[in-house]
Amino acid sequence: MQLTRSLFFIILISLSPLLKGYSQQTQDTVIDGVVAVVGGNMVLKSDIEGQYLQLRGQGIIKGSPAKVKCQILDKLLYMKLLLHQAQVDSIKVTDSQVEAEMDRRMRYFISQAGSPEKLEEYYQKSLLEIKNELKDIIREQMLTEQEEAKVTKDITTTPSEVKSFYRKIDKDSIPLINAEFEIGLIIKQPVIGQEEKQIVINKLKGFKERIAKGDEFATLAVLYSEDAASAKQGGELGMFKRGDMRPEFEAASFKLKTPGEVSDIVETEDGFHIIQLIERRGEYINVRHILLQPQVSMVNLNKAKASLDSVVLLISSKKLKFDDAVIKYSDDPSKNNGGLVVNNVTGTTRFEANQLSQLDPKVFFIVDKLKVGEVSQPVLMKTDRGKQEYRIYYLKDRTSPHRANLENDYARIQQMTLNQKKDKVINVWINQKLPGTYIKISEQYYNCEFTRKWIR
Repeated sequence: MQLTRSLFFIILISLSPLLKGYSQQTQDTVIDGVVAVVGGNMVLKSDIEGQYLQLRGQGIIKGSPAKVKCQILDKLLYMKLLLHQAQVDSIKVTDSQVEAEMDRRMRYFISQAGSPEKLEEYYQKSLLEIKNELKDIIREQMLTEQEEAKVTKDITTTPSEVKSFYRKIDKDSIPLINAEFEIGLIIKQPVIGQEEKQIVINKLKGFKERIAKGDEFATLAVLYSEDAASAKQGGELGMFKRGDMRPEFEAASFKLKTPGEVSDIVETEDGFHIIQLIERRGEYINVRHILLQPQVSMVNLNKAKASLDSVVLLISSKKLKFDDAVIKYSDDPSKNNGGLVVNNVTGTTRFEANQLSQLDPKVFFIVDKLKVGEVSQPVLMKTDRGKQEYRIYYLKDRTSPHRANLENDYARIQQMTLNQKKDKVINVWINQKLPGTYIKISEQYYNCEFTRKWIR
């Protein structure tokens, strides 16, 4: 059974620029170079080595290093062929699409690392540097995904095909499904009072006065800004264009005319800012900022908790269903999804135990104590932007480890069926495109047992 193509490359290619840095730290003897060209798109040795290290670190390598690296190259050649054909077909992705996907990836990376600072520490790069390295990789991946979707867009499965596929699987090859959780949450965000807001406004006014008297904006950003990632760079955010930032932040930034000019105080959902123009370059702009976030008063924090205490009581006494409570009380966008938490790795609402721990170790210990249908007591949590909020967690479902079956895992088996059908169509497509595509592979990989005839 082949590893699902899309998931495999979402994990590997999205991390590849980061893994290049990791590869350099752990394998200083590796000399980079081009190992293959498809159309005009290159596969580097560092692409293969980095992905190999990632797989090894996850403990999912099966076979000798040479065999695994051949498998990685096989997959990369397919991705480069998709990319080449996307370029031939003039498929486009916009800068805003790339930025949105990059932000989603960064949030996931930060959640895995634990904090922005830990992510920077691990890769020994600033968030800005990581984002800049990710940009081209994400654009390429989005192009390949669109080309693959174009090739497979008409493929569907029927219930009879799913059943037939399942019956043909050798019993020993039926996937083992680990214990899984399906969880929901209700979030109550404490109100930030005007008094707390005024405290940070006054601080920022003081900073503006100091800058007017000659203090360096960058120095104040390092010392006081609560945007930890940019503070290390003296508050500098790097070049961006309209549509990249919070609307209020962006509007204030583009009003600045001359380098060194400082904005009025700007409020966004992240907090309060002052902004200094560094430079303009066409439609792009580079600024520094200082961010301060108002602290929630204990009174308002307690009010948020008390509000959720009441919700827990209503749900536990069967006076209110969780689904209804989400719509009525939650302050989180997940309310539009019934309050269910989405697994960013699989795109589903199911988490294996280790995935739940990676989401937040505290969440696993909370949810693991619940029975199906129960809700937790309110717990105080911090968002990835450092804001405090109270949450209650709901255990909608929990499964035990088992072999996949049609009754409990139909969606998973249906996806396996669909993947098999897609593989057949894609193999036909590859055979059609190979004769007209320039492909060159380094001789050191001629002994690889590729799934397709890349070497002609």
